[in-house]
Amino acid sequence: MNNPILVNELNEVFALQLIPSLTEDELITVLAKEINHLVENDFHRLVTILYRIDVSEQKLKQLLKDNPGKDAGLLIARMMVERQVQKIKTREAFKKNTDDESEEKW
Repeated sequence: MNNPILVNELNEVFALQLIPSLTEDELITVLAKEINHLVENDFHRLVTILYRIDVSEQKLKQLLKDNPGKDAGLLIARMMVERQVQKIKTREAFKKNTDDESEEKW
């Protein structure tokens, strides 16, 4: 994955300045560090970010419960990246369908 759209969206949500050429692993590592910082210093902001990205609270709680002792930042970062990728794909599919429909109307 080298998805500049994904990196740009996460930059906006986290108020970061990550370079768009990050690999998925690099992106997750950087996000995990930021998430762990937020867990310790600004949990309310982390909750706001999770809400904004639309991460399922139920799925997140289950993931953390199923992986005790694992780095919560890494688990949350992976979940955030997966959710953002889903949203990007949905928008692209919707845009394609909308474009296709407008062509057919004419």
